[in-house]
Amino acid sequence: MTAPIELDAIDRRILRALQVDGRMTYDQLAGEVQLSPSATLRRVKRLEEAGAIAGYVALVPPERVGLGLTAYLNVRLEKHSEVHKRNPMDLFRAAVQAWPEVVECVALTGEMDYLLRVVVEDMAHYSRFVMDTLLKHPSVADCKTSFVLDRVKNTTAVPV
Repeated sequence: MTAPIELDAIDRRILRALQVDGRMTYDQLAGEVQLSPSATLRRVKRLEEAGAIAGYVALVPPERVGLGLTAYLNVRLEKHSEVHKRNPMDLFRAAVQAWPEVVECVALTGEMDYLLRVVVEDMAHYSRFVMDTLLKHPSVADCKTSFVLDRVKNTTAVPV
């Protein structure tokens, strides 16, 4: 992990504005942060090069494209033994990259090893994913699921 970059007040205003609308023009952004468009462009390029801006994306509400069920799965892996040629965590981390239903995977402390955010069409799709993919993976020992009933807050913005 790399060290955080130094951000001044203008950098923070730029990041906040772009998190609201990443498609705004440099002229619009300059007006918002009270800089010239050329100075704003230089700052944005510096933030991109430093990794403070990792990319620009379209945010797609899952339910608007037929993905109406979101679940959080706590996954516990089998414990590593000397008979394995590869660590179960390495095998699982590699496999999860190929599962399109998994939109986020984080390693955890505590009794479970990973938390997956899974987005699927419906309960049948969820069942197929769990039974035919997740639980058939040789590293997975157990999983526990919680289904999303309502999104109370949903943001991609970080508090800069």
